[in-house]
Amino acid sequence: MTHTRSLGILAFEGVEELDTVGPYEVFQKAATYGADWTVDVLAPVETDRVIAAAGLRFEPDGVFDGDAALDYLLVPGGGWNDADDEAVAGARALAADESVLDRLRTCHERGTTVLSVCTGAMILARAGLLDGRPAVTHHGAMDELRATDAEVVEARVVDDGDLVTAGGITAGIDLALWVVEREWGREVAFEVEDALEYERSTDVYRSGE
Repeated sequence: MTHTRSLGILAFEGVEELDTVGPYEVFQKAATYGADWTVDVLAPVETDRVIAAAGLRFEPDGVFDGDAALDYLLVPGGGWNDADDEAVAGARALAADESVLDRLRTCHERGTTVLSVCTGAMILARAGLLDGRPAVTHHGAMDELRATDAEVVEARVVDDGDLVTAGGITAGIDLALWVVEREWGREVAFEVEDALEYERSTDVYRSGE
């Protein structure tokens, strides 16, 4: 008998709303069609509220401490292309936070499948998780991703097993539907896609194929 899987979505100050809410909607909807997992919004620090890029407020379910036995962790982006490395919020600020990067490394080393949407991939790159691995990010950050040790692949979703990355913003919905199909089957993914009235992209790169 399989255990109920746990999925966390990292929500930080300045996070892109749709990077977060799109996958959240897909994952929660999948649970109504047979996906046996819990979905929690996790903040990088203890807080009652996270304010996203356009002002949407999230009330996190908990804190991402790196020690929790998560099966999946999704890292969104936010504001990367409009800021610099001195940013106090958004993906660049998170990518400069060594505490968060250490927690990401620990989480991945312990077996968590790490997912990213948009410039969340740049955070993973800063943590060294994408070294030698195929990945994609928002088109506005592709040159910066090429400057890292990642193997850049121009696809909507890039699946490298325990690391799955997606392009910009709405591509997070495609990533989430792909993960649902990969883990719970095409029928469950189709039910979610149909319920959302969303026609997802088939532009998925899978390592080894």
